[in-house]
Amino acid sequence: MDDLLKLSLETIQLQKQAMIFLPSRASAEKTAEDIAKLTQCSLPELEQEVLKVVTSPTKQCRRLSHCVKKGVAFHHSGLTSAQKELVEDAFRQGKIKIICATPTLAAGVSLPAYRVIIKSLKRFSGGWGMDWIPVLEYLQMAGRAGRPEYEKEGQAIMLARDEREKEELHEKYVCGVPEEIYSKLAVEPVLRTYLLSLIASGIIRDEQGMKEFFSKTFWAHQFKDMEKLQEILMRMLTLLEQWEFVTITGSAGSLEQERGFVNAAALGKKQERTLRATALGKRTSELYLDPLTARHLLDCLHNYTTKSGPFSLLQMICHTIEMRPPLSVKKKEEELVQEELNKRYGLLLEKEPSVFDMEYALFMNSIKTALFFDEWIQEKDEDYLLEKYDVRPGEIKVKLDIAEWLLYASQELAALCQFRDVEKAIQVLRIRVENGVREELLTLLKLRGIGRVRARRLYAAGIKDLGDVKKVDATSLGQILGKAVAEDIKKQVGVEAVVEIPKGTRKGQLSLMKF
Repeated sequence: MDDLLKLSLETIQLQKQAMIFLPSRASAEKTAEDIAKLTQCSLPELEQEVLKVVTSPTKQCRRLSHCVKKGVAFHHSGLTSAQKELVEDAFRQGKIKIICATPTLAAGVSLPAYRVIIKSLKRFSGGWGMDWIPVLEYLQMAGRAGRPEYEKEGQAIMLARDEREKEELHEKYVCGVPEEIYSKLAVEPVLRTYLLSLIASGIIRDEQGMKEFFSKTFWAHQFKDMEKLQEILMRMLTLLEQWEFVTITGSAGSLEQERGFVNAAALGKKQERTLRATALGKRTSELYLDPLTARHLLDCLHNYTTKSGPFSLLQMICHTIEMRPPLSVKKKEEELVQEELNKRYGLLLEKEPSVFDMEYALFMNSIKTALFFDEWIQEKDEDYLLEKYDVRPGEIKVKLDIAEWLLYASQELAALCQFRDVEKAIQVLRIRVENGVREELLTLLKLRGIGRVRARRLYAAGIKDLGDVKKVDATSLGQILGKAVAEDIKKQVGVEAVVEIPKGTRKGQLSLMKF
């Protein structure tokens, strides 16, 4: 038995609780299962609760349910928010003794952990291979142990492979100094987003006001070089003008004057350049979009034609900063994704970048992510998506929320530009993405209590619209949906009906009498 399992069982024997931080979702799940096999606990009620919080339990849900039955759980971004809350609440109540988690649980959560066990302090960092995590991140994880509202003391344990690594970990983390905190304004997407919002809200009205405002920020305090900082701001401002989100007026208020062409009448006059947000700029700011994303969406919407389709719009929103991280194309998938791209090449609303372009990998990732969304609106279930795309229920929910936001933003921009055809297409796609259905089910979704599963069941029975719902025999409807739901949707279409279902006749289910 390895040290991690020994420490876990020892914690349980002490009648304490522990959080184990692991570098990946797969390792968190595997470790939780290994510990669960060794415990004597039995929580069948909690096992069933885990399965009930999702509509269609997946393979991952079943793995979690088996673990929590033994008083152990895993926690990562692949879980739904309801599953995460259930695990955290059960840990607070003392039912779950061990949580195996990725570092996402290290920030902003106070849980009754006597011990924090950190298995690995290295992480894959792209082309540089495995690298040490920051000291700040270690402190966040270690700080989960011995929270004052739960424990008088706590233990933070790092696992070292040998004596040499033990000394290295002690020097780097126990004696280490936390890294400096840097302003996020130094990141261009954040800077251009905030600059546009400040202009759109009227807080910044001219160049001088812009310079004065940013000179008082934490970014300027860190940056020190105000001349260089102003150069960056001017470059961002020029981009916003080129993208038609702001207008610049005044003696030097045009790009021509920036290049050295100055009106003779303006010579000798010192006028302050005024900054105003255009209608597009204001709406972009209100939608909380990165201006670069808004420009990308507008360019793609302009290219939308009657030959375009749902995949066109899905790929458009998947190739944005907001959708990152997209689903990554693995080496073994490259040929398959390229083949799917070739089939849909005529549907793209943007030009495919060169294979030598640094953006090409992100472009191909956007194709894979769009394929995932396309399968979702073709009514593929979570288990299928997990198997094919390695995307878990919690990640699906996050991706769907981002897609809804970006599609709504695209619809608003299309309306502003009076792109009527694409505006209507986006409106339909938004409903399909929200519900994960084909277009033929949209009418049935207007009924309260009818989702993708019940709508498909009705459609398969020949009930395709509200008129069919009104005409269908109440008993037949009850066999398809159940008594309560059938009576409710009959009432929604203006028909009062009492549903009587003979034993063993409900479609899709078997009566115990048949066994």
